[in-house]
Amino acid sequence: MIPESFKQDLLNRVDIVDVINSRVPLKKSGANWVACCPFHSEKTPSFTVSPTKQFYHCFGCGAHGNAIGFLMEYAGLGYVDAVRELAESVGMKLPAYERPARANKAESPDLAAYMERAARYYREQLKQAPRAIEYLKGRGLTGQIAARYGIGYAPAGWQNLASVFDDYESRALVECGLVVAGDNGKRYDRFRDRIMFPILDQRGAVIGFGGRVIDQGEPKYMNSPETPLFEKGRELYGLTQARLAIRKNGRVVVVEGYMDVVALAQHGVENAVATLGTATTPTHVQKLFRLTDEIVFCFDGDAAGRRAAWHALEVSLETLSDRKAVKFLFLPPEHDPDTYVRTYGAEAFLKAAAQAQPLSVFLLAQLKAQGDLRTLEGRSRLIAEAKPLLKRVAAPALQLQLIKALAAEVGMTPGEVGRLTDIRLPSSTAAPRAMSPQPPRVAVDLRLERELLRCIEACPELAPQVVIEWIDLQSAEGRAIAALVDAVSQGKAESPAALIEYFRDTEHAALLAAVRSENLRLASSTEDIHVVFQHTLAKLRARRQRARALELSARIEAGVASEEEKREFVELSRIREGAPGLVSPAGDPI
Repeated sequence: MIPESFKQDLLNRVDIVDVINSRVPLKKSGANWVACCPFHSEKTPSFTVSPTKQFYHCFGCGAHGNAIGFLMEYAGLGYVDAVRELAESVGMKLPAYERPARANKAESPDLAAYMERAARYYREQLKQAPRAIEYLKGRGLTGQIAARYGIGYAPAGWQNLASVFDDYESRALVECGLVVAGDNGKRYDRFRDRIMFPILDQRGAVIGFGGRVIDQGEPKYMNSPETPLFEKGRELYGLTQARLAIRKNGRVVVVEGYMDVVALAQHGVENAVATLGTATTPTHVQKLFRLTDEIVFCFDGDAAGRRAAWHALEVSLETLSDRKAVKFLFLPPEHDPDTYVRTYGAEAFLKAAAQAQPLSVFLLAQLKAQGDLRTLEGRSRLIAEAKPLLKRVAAPALQLQLIKALAAEVGMTPGEVGRLTDIRLPSSTAAPRAMSPQPPRVAVDLRLERELLRCIEACPELAPQVVIEWIDLQSAEGRAIAALVDAVSQGKAESPAALIEYFRDTEHAALLAAVRSENLRLASSTEDIHVVFQHTLAKLRARRQRARALELSARIEAGVASEEEKREFVELSRIREGAPGLVSPAGDPI
């Protein structure tokens, strides 16, 4: 955990206008700054940055957040890396006790320098290796694409790096994976006679390599080992080069090999990335979902490709939302992305990616293939196999749709499937039950909660004046108000930017973002917000008084009211006679 106090101090020191303007040119527009949104294509600027509130919001696509969120979305940085980069920009240092292993990785300038020097060496060696150049030309690559991806060549021989590094015997080369220490004490180059593909981190620094044999040999691909700079499960090849194309296309294609990425880019398909010799991880999916709403996994159509696709599906379930989509593209068995795009062209590949199989279709097809749905046993097995997968689906609407689809397949109701899988469904989807008559509930105007929430979001200092008992806590707005009041009372959210941070990835985040958008559009003054807040409080109190009076009246008619409750009812009646429908927070008629 990064301390809340550190994050609040950081957000107080950085200026979001400076953070964004250094990456996306902004223009002054009244009290705010505007630009064409960097997260979707548009001709008229709808991306607005508020210097007073220290957040951004796009009225076109809904993108929003504070300075930390912008770096995560724009640069594809992880949360800790985004906080670290912001902190470094204002001379702050991330607390040493926060994820020390990652902090140490970022503080390894010597290793990073070694990797960059090695990358330059491999690029120079490519220029002097006609055989390697001919291999790349034979794969259809131009010098421009080779330069864009920093492709190089590791010559044959056991100790070529000794000519580059004076300290060849040092432990640093072993630590960053360029050199292997043998059991006999000797050291030798890990990569020999291979085409070299540099692996870059979010900032474009070299953190590892992938090497491919030119002729026959095993392994065909060799990757850098895990090092203080490089974690295979966190990184994706080509992401730095693909970032802008991913945003432009609204989609990322995940392939299996370095050459697939480069070959697709050569033919104009620039929104492809590859995993690094490891299966897809949840971190991969989360990182890509920060850049786009749609991920297309592209695999071979054989058994191995489908196993890899199924694993990708499983690790994606818990990262899904109803605004995000995962799809699967299975190429013909005789093709990989490299050969497919060279044979049929970029247009055919892009069309195939656009028509990729949705996760729901792939999931249901795989489940149905495991049993004979003509038998009771087969249908029962389908439910049993689906249960652990359904429970992991993080997108509520998609989860419900999958349950309905399964119910149709096995001849059950959605409610029955929900009970068998231990998933609670909305009441409207459950089987109707005989209900005992309920007394009519006092109508609740949730516009009051919405208005109060808008006021507190704009001016957090108003939160302590809220009386929670007046709020309808069954509503999303009411629960958000209670959470805001609690956060402000604990000093954890003293500004709009801090509120964004405190409620990141919580159940209230989407609602608060919508309210934030309303405030930005209305552009009300602080004085106006305070006036609206007081009037809304008064209406909430009056609503509570009416509800309490009805409750007491019912108890009196039933003959179960105490003397104290009768006196309370008389007092409430007197107040309502003086000012029906509206009472001030102090109890005085308005």
